[in-house]
Parts: sequence; C-alpha cells; structure tokens
Amino acid sequence: MYRYNDFDADFVAQRNRQFRQQVARRIDGSLTEDEFKPLRLMNGLYLQLHAYMLRVAIPYGTLNSAQMRQLAYLAERFDKGYGHFTTRQNIQYNWPKLPDVPDMLDALAEVEMHAIQTSGNTIRNVTADHFAGAAADEIADPRPVAELLRQWSTDHPEFQFLPRKFKIAVTGSPNDRAVIKAHDIGIQVVEQDGRIGYRVLVGGGLGRTPMIGKELADFVSQQELLPYVEAVVSVWNLLGRRDNKYKARIKITVHEHGIEQIRGLVEERFKETRAAFNGADLAIFEQIKPQFAPPAFRNAPTDAFDRAYEADPVFRSWADTNLAQHRAPGYAIAQISIKAHGQTPGDATAEQMRVMADIASEFGHDELRISHEQNVILPHVHKSDLPEIHARLKAHGLATANIGKISDIIACPGMDYCALATARSIPVAQQIATRFDELKIENDIGDLKIKISGCINACGHHHVGHIGILGLDRAGVETYQITLGGDHTENAAIGQRTGPGFGYDEIVPAIERLVGAYLEHRTDPAETFLQTYRRLGMAPFKAALYDSEQSRVAAE
Repeated sequence: MYRYNDFDADFVAQRNRQFRQQVARRIDGSLTEDEFKPLRLMNGLYLQLHAYMLRVAIPYGTLNSAQMRQLAYLAERFDKGYGHFTTRQNIQYNWPKLPDVPDMLDALAEVEMHAIQTSGNTIRNVTADHFAGAAADEIADPRPVAELLRQWSTDHPEFQFLPRKFKIAVTGSPNDRAVIKAHDIGIQVVEQDGRIGYRVLVGGGLGRTPMIGKELADFVSQQELLPYVEAVVSVWNLLGRRDNKYKARIKITVHEHGIEQIRGLVEERFKETRAAFNGADLAIFEQIKPQFAPPAFRNAPTDAFDRAYEADPVFRSWADTNLAQHRAPGYAIAQISIKAHGQTPGDATAEQMRVMADIASEFGHDELRISHEQNVILPHVHKSDLPEIHARLKAHGLATANIGKISDIIACPGMDYCALATARSIPVAQQIATRFDELKIENDIGDLKIKISGCINACGHHHVGHIGILGLDRAGVETYQITLGGDHTENAAIGQRTGPGFGYDEIVPAIERLVGAYLEHRTDPAETFLQTYRRLGMAPFKAALYDSEQSRVAAE
C-alpha cells in the first residue's frame, strides 16, 4: 500500500496546524459558525443533529493494521467506543467534541491518515473495488490509479470550489464491485491490443435525480488518463450550474448538453491538459505502482481448511457465504460482516477493530479493506488459516455468515444522526435483519441486496438496491417508498418505484410480503430475487405489496 513521503507528511502536518488555529478561533469567538463552516468542511468536520461528526478518509478503502488500531483508539478516546464505516469507504465519528478534533487529526497523521476533502464541493475520497489486488477476475490492480488521482486532486487549485461535490470510482475488473456507473466519473481498467488502458464513464449519480453514467471514452491510455480526467472536471467546472445546487452535479450537465457535446468539449480541453502535463504524471505513476506490489504469497497445504469445512457446519456456512475467489492458489478473500442481525450496519466497536487489525497482521499480510457495502475485507488469507480466523471472529461477533444476503443491508445513519435526514434508516435495517433471522429463511432467499436511505440524498444507495427503501417526511410522518430492480454492478440499473409509501410500522411487513412473492414465483432456488423480478416485472410484487395491504385495511 502507499506510504507517505516527506512531502505528504509535511502537507498533512501543515494542514493540521492550520486547522488547530481555526478551531481555537472558533472556540474563542473570533470566528462565527458561518465563518467556520467552510473551514471545517475542508477538513471533514460536519455539524450533525446532536454533535460534530468527523469523516476520515480511507483512500480506495485500503488500511493496514496500525491504521485500524489507531481508528480504534480514536473511537475510545474521543467518541463513544465505535466508528461508522460508510458507503464511500470512509469512517465517521459521530460524537467528537470540537476542542478534541485537532488532536484527532494529529493522531491520524501519525499513521498516515487524514480527513482532507471528505466534504465540501471538491473531489472527494477516490473509491475502488474492495477486492483490488486480490480478485481472480482482475485485469490490473486499480489502486495505483486511485492513488494517482488522490494525489492530483488533493488541494488542486482549480477544483477546490466546484459547482458541487465530485466523486470518482475505479475498478480493475469487468465485474463491477465499485459502483462506477453511479459516480461522477467511473474508471474501468481494460485491455486493448495487449495494452492496459481505461474506459471512462461520466455523469452517473444517485440522490434527487438518479442517473446511470454514460461512456465518454472506451479507451484512454495510461499516460493520458490523468490529463483526460482533468479535462473532464475542467469542462464541468466551467459549464456546471451554480444557480441551483440540485442541478449542479455533472450528471445534470451531461443530461442538459448531451454526451456528444460533452465529449467534444472534453476533447478540446484535453489537447491543452495533455500538453501541460507533458508526461510528469506518468513518472509519478511509475513511482506509485511498486508500492502496490502483491505480497509474498506462501505455498502451503490447505488440509486444515478442508477438515474444518467437512467437520464444522458453522464454519462451512461462513466459508460458503463470506469467502471469495482469490487470484493466488491456496488463498481466499475473506469478507468480515459487521452486520450481525439487529446491529447497526457499518458500525464497529474499538474492540472489533483491534481484533480485525490483529488478524490482518498475523494472517492477512497486514492488509484490510473497507467495502462500499459497509463491511471489512481481509484480501489475502491462506486457506489453512481460515479456521483460526473464523474462531477469532466468532468470539467477537464478527462471523455472521450473511454477506450478500437479506440482512447484509446498506443503510445511511438516517435521522438518528444526520441533519439532512427525513426518516430513520438504522432501526428499519435492524428490524428487517432481525425479522428474517427469526423466520430462518435467509439462506433460502439467497442473494438479495436491500439498501436504505433516510432522505433523497441517497447515501444508502437505495436506487441501486434489488429492494430499495427511501425514508421521507410526509406531513410530519415517516413514510417509506420502495423501489425494485436496482442493480449496482456492471449491469447497473435504477430501481422502479412500486407505488405509495408505507408507514414506519408497515415497512417490515411490506418487505416480508415482497420476499414471500419472490419465493412463490421463482422457478427454482437458484433464481435470485433480481432475476425473478426481471423475468416477471413489477406486477406480482406490486400485487403482494398492495392487494394484501388493502385487504387488511378493509378487514379492519
């Protein structure tokens, strides 16, 4: 993974000293809250419903054990003993006190971390496939490109006051695990005539106006990628609307002007940016790439795994559900669910963070990843170590075998924390997970992605959930709209609204009826919820939602 050089360390230290002074001026009254707001947002500090919230960047989701232990320390020392991993591969602390924030930033700097550009109208934390460098289907590790983009975008003088926030995601595989089609810019590693290059998408995004990204270029070479991306952002920075924040995202610009016009403007601007870079970015890229070299994989027998798999049904269930195929023989990618039934999606205690850090340093080549699905990944584990890893995870509530299942729910913090939220997300997610655990049908249901947002900003990615839930305020009452058929993969699709929303007490029974309709109509247990929906369309699911509900209301 990338390690700071002297410039990186000095830059972060200088920013922290600057912000410490700004915090002191806010505390003594020299700065009003309105004056302080743009300064704190530049350093990832929000003011939420009950307290400040610090959002810490985890670039492209990659951590080592020392960094995870430091995140645990921050949770215990400055928060309430836990942190919240987000769909942007960040971590949020929901209860810091303002005078403590400079100390938190200094503690982060000790392990080469920061909170810069995790907020504001700038280029945010660059995200990537959480299996990067390990996946069997990968063409090339996308993290060196993500790191190049991170260095280029940090404090970029032209892009600190963009029309709105700007998000970039990178994947190295044809199977999209980074949701690149729902980003302002999505980048996919491709191979053409024996050369590695990049497919570039533009104009994706969720929120108030969800859109799937459009292809801007089918192949951009390695030496041209950064000037090409700069051309895209430059064009939008000049063309994007600043009169209406709801129409300021690049997806609206692409929609209003059309992809062909945007492509022409980008090509014109690219002629200038390519000349200005003059290959300097490629030299930096070549310095970055060796830092992402794969670890020294060991060649060892997997007998211990095979014995545990045959003898222990609990271990077998976890292995079948939570492991993914690794590119190296004898290895696996282990996905750690931090969504035990009834727990808050994305939350991990300081103790759990330390357990994961210890396992990574002892068994996982000192690497951890945060997924956009709010789980933690051990990207490189030898199969012979998996029985011991599972036992340790199980002892700390981290061995739930539910990756990709109905209780593996993405959920934003909702109205329990967020000042923008209009409904609760966390309790709904907890109740759904608990209910289907009680019914003991989670394994029979199989692959099913539920995503919940507590407001129209869609931080819970509800638009691309197989079942999406959007919480809204209707005349002071929490109402939950349901969408069906969303997909966050390479086959990305925006879910379709089923009809009128459901009250807080009605939403879990409504989801139960949806699942019942799926189990009734699927052709066989191998057909997933999404496949059944695509085969049959909305009608049987809508009938299950509303016909039975109308019958119940009439009976009452």
